[in-house]
Amino acid sequence: MIHPGAETPLFRAGRKRRPQTMWYTMRVDLGLKRTRNAVYQTAYHAVWIPKYRKKVLVGGVAERLRGVLHDVCQAKGFEMLALEIQADHVHLFFSAPPAIAPSLAIQWFKGISARTLFAEFPGLRTRLRRGHLWAPSFYLGTAGQVSAQTIRRYIERTEHVRTRR
Repeated sequence: MIHPGAETPLFRAGRKRRPQTMWYTMRVDLGLKRTRNAVYQTAYHAVWIPKYRKKVLVGGVAERLRGVLHDVCQAKGFEMLALEIQADHVHLFFSAPPAIAPSLAIQWFKGISARTLFAEFPGLRTRLRRGHLWAPSFYLGTAGQVSAQTIRRYIERTEHVRTRR
């Protein structure tokens, strides 16, 4: 696991970063994970924006948001695979146990981060109307090591299962 302060190829000394963009990469190993009742391999790509797509995720706010999302992952037992914070949106690639609904995970990420950022940056609330940090909508996609076409071919080849019975 790569920690926030660790030396990664994207943060080597001398290499310039994109302005107002933070890329935070962790282990992208989508191997099998185990819980007491399940063996799973999940990966979700989530994207959400601040209310009215205001460019408020810069400087100290973005740094603190990175830490808060990392803390939420650790507290809830998720694995953060990648994180990108731009001035007007957040990309998060994470893995969660199958017992956790992906929409519930997004609610936790958005809710905990909003409460923390408003508490630590009081001026943020005045920049956003009605004091809401995040827009109510989000994008969520799944990713894995097997493509949809591979699954379709496997399902179409069920004759090998029927012949054994």
